Amino acid sequence: MTPPSYPLLVILLLLIQEVCSYEAPEEEVDVFERKACPAFLTFINVAYLAGVTVELPCHCKPKQIQSVVWFYRTRVDSFEETRALTDHHGNKLLDTSKVPHSGDLRSRFSIRLFRLMIFRAGSADSGLYLCGSAHKDFFYAYDVDIQEARRLSFSPSLTKLTSDNTTEKPRIISTKSMYQVFTHFRPWSVCDRCGVPGEQVRAGLCYVHSKYLHVRYRQTNQTAASCGSGAVPMAFGSLKHGQVEAGLEVKSCQVTCSNQTSSTSKLSTVMKFLGFGSSSDLELPVFFLNHPEDSVLTMGCPGAQADMAVAWDRGSEPIYRSKHLSGGNLGPQSSRLQIDTGHHLLFKPAQTEDSGVYYCWIQGRPAARINLLVHVRLGKRRSVMSHPEFPRAVKTVLISYAVMVGVFLLLVLGRAVMRHRRDSTVNHLD
Repeated sequence: MTPPSYPLLVILLLLIQEVCSYEAPEEEVDVFERKACPAFLTFINVAYLAGVTVELPCHCKPKQIQSVVWFYRTRVDSFEETRALTDHHGNKLLDTSKVPHSGDLRSRFSIRLFRLMIFRAGSADSGLYLCGSAHKDFFYAYDVDIQEARRLSFSPSLTKLTSDNTTEKPRIISTKSMYQVFTHFRPWSVCDRCGVPGEQVRAGLCYVHSKYLHVRYRQTNQTAASCGSGAVPMAFGSLKHGQVEAGLEVKSCQVTCSNQTSSTSKLSTVMKFLGFGSSSDLELPVFFLNHPEDSVLTMGCPGAQADMAVAWDRGSEPIYRSKHLSGGNLGPQSSRLQIDTGHHLLFKPAQTEDSGVYYCWIQGRPAARINLLVHVRLGKRRSVMSHPEFPRAVKTVLISYAVMVGVFLLLVLGRAVMRHRRDSTVNHLD
């Protein structure tokens, strides 16, 4: 049998529809080529509650610039005092000795694809952030206002969620002749859990409305800015004294989990019987975290962002904000386990009894499983009686000793009874 000729093979290939309809993929267009940098540098006003992770993207840069440098300065400093947060290689240049985080987080600042990430931002991080080159050529800038949540409110009644999740009208707190101060509430988040009672949250931030705002700190036809923004003139001095405070509102909710079938529920029952908790545990990403005791531990949910609904569970026990929310006048400051306004789980401080399995939810769905081990510091002298498991160990030893003594007494008593019966039988025969 002779092999087919090459012309016949070419004809057969051309008759295939997939081959005829194949098109080479186009090269992806650089996102920075579609947006030119502004000729006049303006500061984009953004406001967040303290504790969240702030993400500042550098939306534009010249094509010849391969890497960017992020700069920071306070609003009262001059441009000569602008200092770099990173070098042109992305290395941090900040003093991290005052970072209020666990020891494994060396810096709260990170660069990811030209984006500046500020983990657990605080009010001291407010200021101007500029994206530029190593020669201080600035391309994009932000006016960041971090506000502390000093007012908390809880609504314990369960709320049935509907599709109407609109933003509430701003609450006007104070009105002056030149400006108007109000609290702007963002939309309610989705229920942070499904299948079990959960919570919804929304943030309320302080804003000011005026036609006298600084033109460099606002966009075209924009007459509102956050109260701590550089757009607010210094003449509006009453705003600096906390006339309007940022707040956080929490209310209970409960929704059913979607996309659940009977086979899934049966599989969950079997997995729970085998000790795995549920079948979803096998699909969740698992993280392992070791931390020394008697130090503050901050645990975040992987993939969570500031505008997402995040919930925490220890095993099968939910951890609700209404009992563990930190900050504000109503927050349980005495509680060692807290949830901050940035959805982080705080241990202040962490103890060995905190070791266990923790689950976090994102947008009402399980997101990750974190196995936490809080260990004793190396070289630390600690008495045996101070160990949290010492009472349980003593109880176990005492119970074991009592059982062994009881068994021994039963054996002695049984032996005495048997001997007594044997002696009675011998005397009767005599």
